[in-house]
Amino acid sequence: MARRTEWPGSDAEPAPDSDAGPDYGTGSGGGFGEAAGRRARSRSRSSGSPSSSRAEKGEPRDPVEQARNICLRLLTGTPRTRKQLADALRKREIPDEAAEEVLSRFEDVGLIDDAAFADAWVESRHHSRGLARRALVRELRTKGVDSAVIDEAIGQLDSEQEEETARELVVRKLRSTRGLDRDRRLRRLAGMLARKGYGEGMALRVVRQALEDEGEDTEGLDEPF
Repeated sequence: MARRTEWPGSDAEPAPDSDAGPDYGTGSGGGFGEAAGRRARSRSRSSGSPSSSRAEKGEPRDPVEQARNICLRLLTGTPRTRKQLADALRKREIPDEAAEEVLSRFEDVGLIDDAAFADAWVESRHHSRGLARRALVRELRTKGVDSAVIDEAIGQLDSEQEEETARELVVRKLRSTRGLDRDRRLRRLAGMLARKGYGEGMALRVVRQALEDEGEDTEGLDEPF
């Protein structure tokens, strides 16, 4: 039976790095003579077992405790989704049962909160990078956030706010396209919006308005690009 571990509360402090743990060096035995002692110490240093190596690094042998420490280190200063942590534990070859126990407990105490993660992600990435809802959905899916949680987080953005952000992005980029012909300006500006997840119709409308404001002839720009 695996030993019980002590779980953190919501105000838990991160565990110290396991590499900074105590050093369990091996001492020499007596009764074998000085030469034999030197040979024994040499063999101990050169051919230690994996378990003794882990002990020297201070790593816990209980997989639940290992999983707990890994998750706490990864969560230090950086929120992560349950899937991100599960992937990290799998990469470290933590048994599935131990990983599930730790991840579920961390959710119970609020150290893992995919809904809060998604809300913060949408807020940050939309305002700092100007990403549209389509791009934000794609990013959150790659991080393993549930579709219902994504829909709720994306609901923070309405179409008017999204279009206003698209206009701001075009205005900032517009100056660097001056001197190019109209069609090249259109492709460059619309391509920038497309990479950020904006739909074709909105991109064309926003770019056309920006070019008109500069006195550019936009006749014929009603066609999809």
